[in-house]
Amino acid sequence: MSLIAEPWQRAEVAGTKKALIINKPEIVAAMIKRAKRPILVVGHQVVETELSEGEKAIDRIIELAKTAEIPVVATAHIIKEFLNRGFNPSSHMSIMEIGSRLQAPDWTGLDGMGAYDLAIFVGIPYYMEWVILTGLKNFAQNLKTVSLDRFYQPHANWSFPNLPLQKWDEQLKLITNLLKEREEGTA
Repeated sequence: MSLIAEPWQRAEVAGTKKALIINKPEIVAAMIKRAKRPILVVGHQVVETELSEGEKAIDRIIELAKTAEIPVVATAHIIKEFLNRGFNPSSHMSIMEIGSRLQAPDWTGLDGMGAYDLAIFVGIPYYMEWVILTGLKNFAQNLKTVSLDRFYQPHANWSFPNLPLQKWDEQLKLITNLLKEREEGTA
């Protein structure tokens, strides 16, 4: 099976600078480990997406966030879904608000400790993530962006290619396992 790196929303043109493909989960694990101030922005599609083992994508994302110890921003109405699973996100706000804050050069983050250097997006509707990542690409050049969604996002710095659901689930598991291995190796 050939995995393609074409925008899922075909009519859109990304410009001259496109996202690099995440073809190995080690890339994402290494980026998370190296980041001084990462943030994970999670949208409602993680609640709606059923995975192969009867789990929802939100369960996989919670596991990743806990393992990596990344602050999570819950967008839309999914704060309740996180809380029902015993996970308390760092914040909740609209995707447009967090996108705007990430662009602001004087924003000191959710905890007041400074700007983020890595923003990871997952579960955001494709067209909305496209717009947010376009703004960040053009107006927040010191911020690296990663799209962990299963459809290629050309405006991120790094993105998965278009993936079938099962392959996407496998990649998320591998990233979490790599982060666990590194934690155990440093403990």
